[in-house]
Amino acid sequence: MPQEGTPMKPYDTQDTGSCRRISAMLSRIGDKWTLLIVRALGPGPMRFNALRRELGSISQKMLTQTLRNLERDGLVSRTVTPSTPPQVEYALTEMGHDLFRPIAALAEWTWTHADAIDASRTAYDARRA
Repeated sequence: MPQEGTPMKPYDTQDTGSCRRISAMLSRIGDKWTLLIVRALGPGPMRFNALRRELGSISQKMLTQTLRNLERDGLVSRTVTPSTPPQVEYALTEMGHDLFRPIAALAEWTWTHADAIDASRTAYDARRA
């Protein structure tokens, strides 16, 4: 355990408190809907229904729950425009944009290597058969 004032490194496997904290956050940001929502909001703010259409098969309840979690975590902002009916717009915060960059890079890496991964899986499955 480090002394008080000693900064923790995210890879310090001796500090179980830090490991649990990092694991919980990675579970949140690695969630299917979180990744898709952050990707969808990356280019700019969106209204709820536009976001729902962009995501396709997400239920209204799941979208609402995930957006609330992201807002609570400080990754998404929610702006209500008083009108009839009220308009609600969601956008990435500065921290949300910081998260968007590695998500976009990971998506690019996946796209770049998808054919090689498929070929590797096929070869592996053929060897195992």
